[in-house]
Formats: sequence, C-alpha cells, structure tokens
Amino acid sequence: MKNIFNQLHSEEILNRIDKLSPNSKPQWGKMDVAQMLAHCSSFQDIAMGHSFPARGWLGILIGNFVKPIFYNDKPLAQNMSTIPTILIVDEKEFETEKEKLKQKIITFQNNGSEKCTTHPHPFFGKLTSKQWGKGIYKHLDHHLKQFGV
Repeated sequence: MKNIFNQLHSEEILNRIDKLSPNSKPQWGKMDVAQMLAHCSSFQDIAMGHSFPARGWLGILIGNFVKPIFYNDKPLAQNMSTIPTILIVDEKEFETEKEKLKQKIITFQNNGSEKCTTHPHPFFGKLTSKQWGKGIYKHLDHHLKQFGV
C-alpha cells in the first residue's frame, strides 16, 4: 500500500492533482471538483492535528473493528458516507482549493510521520502515523479516481 509520507507517492498525488481542471466531472458522488479539493483539504487538517471533529456514536461502536478499511489495499467504496464536518456543499473556487490542498500535502509529507496527529480519527479511532499515511494516500487516490485522474 502506498503511503503519503513516501516522497514518490506524495509527488504522484500532486501530479495527479495538477491534471484536474475546473471542468473535471465526477464519475460518482455529489461534489464538484472544487468541493472535492476542499473536502480533501479539510481531511488533511484532521490528519495534521488542526481540526478535531467529535467521534460519532457509530464510529465509537464499530470504528475500531472496521478501521483497516482506511489503510488496507482495497479501494474505498464509491459514495461512502463522510465525516459530517468535512462534507462540502457550498461553492468553492477551484484554483484556491487546488493550491491549498497541494500545500497541505507538501507540508504533511515534509513534516513526516512524527508530526502526524495523535488525536483519534472521527470514525476509525486511534491510528498510528503509518496507518494515517496509508489512509491519507488512499483517501486522496479515491477522490482523484472519482475525477478521472
């Protein structure tokens, strides 16, 4: 499984983000491309320890049992539900969101696994930095595939 803390894997994601355009259309889901970028950026904030969404009851109940979904080799399911606080429904500006996400990925990768949050994931609970690194890559890969890159 690829890991965002690996510079080659991080560069691959950044190159794929650069292939997006304001006209990129989703193959599934409700977000447009700018909203998707904002969503991924908000998710980076959680992994970087800048945002701390509360754990929902379902996550508390089953999150620990299903957390390998986040970092294993199997692709994430299309139209999977998301953390309510990072569900983006308002209009966003593509170039702003694209640059914001790229900078957060670069910072996260440069900071390394030792600066990854120790705060629990809002659904899956406590994760190691290695699990976060794999999960962040997998989440970004999922949404980039959603938009055909």
